[in-house]
Amino acid sequence: MTDTPPATPDPAAGRPGDGGARSLPDWRAAARGTLIERMGITIETLSAEHVVGTMPVAGNTQPAGLLHGGASAALAETLGSFAAQAHAGPGRTAVGIELNATHHRGVREGVVRGEARAVHLGRSTASYEIVVTDEAGRRVCTSRLTCMVIG
Repeated sequence: MTDTPPATPDPAAGRPGDGGARSLPDWRAAARGTLIERMGITIETLSAEHVVGTMPVAGNTQPAGLLHGGASAALAETLGSFAAQAHAGPGRTAVGIELNATHHRGVREGVVRGEARAVHLGRSTASYEIVVTDEAGRRVCTSRLTCMVIG
């Protein structure tokens, strides 16, 4: 399961697929006290089709000083999960059921940026390709996430 904030149960809050009409500050507030906050992940843009976020390398490294592969995977799952939750809409939720990650290069400092783009937006599943890049725009990690939409 992922750290995806739950959808609002109020059907009047929005249409299916619009993320329950939650604002970006609402989503940010829902991340307080979670792994998302502890890793310094910030969400910049959010829709069911496309999410952009960043994460600092500092504090998310392995003993050799490189960005931890699990941190890249956590960033990818966070971005894809937020998008899937926006797709799920009010009264429904999205949970991760499959994640893969290919690591292309190491990063020692700065901030990495992730972009999740929808590959499939269905009634019961949503899939995303997430590309994580360094500050020079070089690909650090490519992930794919599939979420089940329930509720």
